[in-house]
This record gives sequence, structure tokens and C-alpha cells, in this order.
Amino acid sequence: MNELRERYQRVQERIAAATVRANRDPAAITLVAVTKTWPVETVLAAYEVGLRHFGENRVEELAEKVPALAQTLGAEHGATWHLIGNLQSRKTTAAADQADFFHALDRLKIAQRLSAQCQANGRTLPVLLELNVSGEESKAGFAGTRWEVDAGQRDAIKTAAATIAQLPGLQLRGLMTMAPWEIPDAEIRAVFRRTRELAHWLQNELPTLDFSTLSMGMTDDFEIAIEEGATHIRVGRALFGERQ
Repeated sequence: MNELRERYQRVQERIAAATVRANRDPAAITLVAVTKTWPVETVLAAYEVGLRHFGENRVEELAEKVPALAQTLGAEHGATWHLIGNLQSRKTTAAADQADFFHALDRLKIAQRLSAQCQANGRTLPVLLELNVSGEESKAGFAGTRWEVDAGQRDAIKTAAATIAQLPGLQLRGLMTMAPWEIPDAEIRAVFRRTRELAHWLQNELPTLDFSTLSMGMTDDFEIAIEEGATHIRVGRALFGERQ
């Protein structure tokens, strides 16, 4: 518990320093503690030291931990569960049941299934469009590698955003992206900056919608992401150490 508390404090200090450099308010940054592969006991310890936003990559883990946390802390515990990994069609029901926020919406088919299931549940699920701005083949998301100069990419992203925003049961809130591993900081910064600029372009093109949320940055690059406008950072290793 003490080690986790110290790690959390160090992450908070890194966030604060990044917001000073960017002239931003630390309160504008949501720290999502990535608890994938960690047991519910770790989530409870994180809750005890003050964390309230938890991120899972796999919907199966989410479906296990959400009720376990509620059973221990009560239904009004105030924690928010973020599904941050890509979702298969056959697993959308669990996501619609358990997630409070979905960061990685990368296909219209998934959006349509989530919409139908959220309607059936009487729930509204905030979602982010996942964008592949870096061009890495291993990355999911709507193609945005050349959005500034490729009208086709811009139109596809805009159409997807406008279509998803009209689906009942979903609430489009912004964009999510990931930077490649082990590249120079300047290239990481460019990925985050270009995603922020894309969000601004979409906001101008679709002014009735909301693109204010930017989920960008993980343990190794969240400071750069904050400096480039991230509102949500997804941090696991800096809080919990190497995965189990």
C-alpha cells in the first residue's frame, strides 16, 4: 500500500509539472489507472490511496472487477470504469453492461451493436473514436495518417463521427490515439499534436458535437500528451509496476 501511494504521488507530481509547462490546470487531467492483469485487490488498494478511474483492456476482466468492486465498496463507490482496449462484436454486450466509458471505438459495426445494447439496458455510454494517426499497422482505429492532406480520410472520419453521434445510447465525447513505441519524443509529440488538431477540425466541421476529450498518453509518454492537450491519460506501469 505504501509503495502504491508513493508511486501515485510521483505520477501526480509528473502530471503537475507537465501542466505547468503547458500552462494548463491539473484538474483538467483525468488519470486512468490501468489495472489490466491485476487482481481486484490491487484495484481496491488503488481506490484506498485515492484513485477513482480504472482502465481495462479486456472486457472479460472488466466484467469480473466491476461487480467485485461494487460488492466490496457498495454500489455508490464513485469509481469510473474505462474500457480502453478494442472490442470484438461478440463481446459488446458485456461492454454495454459494465463499461462507464469506452475509449477505443474503431468501427461503425461496434458502435451500432453498443447502441442497441445500451438502449436495451437504458444506459448511455460515452465513447471516443480511436484514430490511427501514426500509421503503424499494428494500431487499430480510423485511418488518420494523412488527414491534413487527404480529403478522403477527413471525410471518412467526419462521416463516422457524425453517424456515431446520432446513435441512441451512445455519447460521442472526443478522440483517442496511441503513439508508437520507442520513437523520438519529437515524433511522439507530432502524433499527439496532430490528433489534437484533428479534434479541433472536427469541432469546427461539426459544431453541435463534442470533441473536447482527448485520451492520449501512457506511462512513458503521458507528459508529452498533456503538453499537447490530453484530457485523459492511461497509466499502468508507473502506478503498479510491471504487469503480473
